[in-house]
Amino acid sequence: MRRAALTTSGAAAVGFGVTFGAVRALTYTIHVGVGPFHDVSAGGAHIHHMVWGIFLLLAVGYVRFLRDCLGAGSTPVWLVRLMAAAYAVGAALTLDEFALWLNMRDVYWQLQGWESITAVLIFAGLLSVGIWGRRLLRARARPLLRLEPPTPHVA
Repeated sequence: MRRAALTTSGAAAVGFGVTFGAVRALTYTIHVGVGPFHDVSAGGAHIHHMVWGIFLLLAVGYVRFLRDCLGAGSTPVWLVRLMAAAYAVGAALTLDEFALWLNMRDVYWQLQGWESITAVLIFAGLLSVGIWGRRLLRARARPLLRLEPPTPHVA
């Protein structure tokens, strides 16, 4: 059972990496004007792809919130996979524009745009710790959060 969980977790981490790579490639093709996708604007204002990422993250959070509030029980596998994929795409779209958040101006294709890459690497590191360090985190967090009684000390 644990082996299957690691396989699923590993697939999620790889999926995020592939998704981020695809977002970078798609963004580049839009920037150079190649392919069927183009910049989106509304009322003359450019809509960055970060906006679509934020919408996806909010949608995944909202679905999870509703399921938790309604006490819906176990989540069907297809919904778990759909939410994981939407979260990966939303996180990749949003983190890819991290330099825009930080600088409050579009620096995507400038040297400061590398701040987005740094943010993605930090997020990927945290994601890796969460996935592969799960057992250690659970073992250390339970006593701190008082989820289990402390072990008695024998003198």
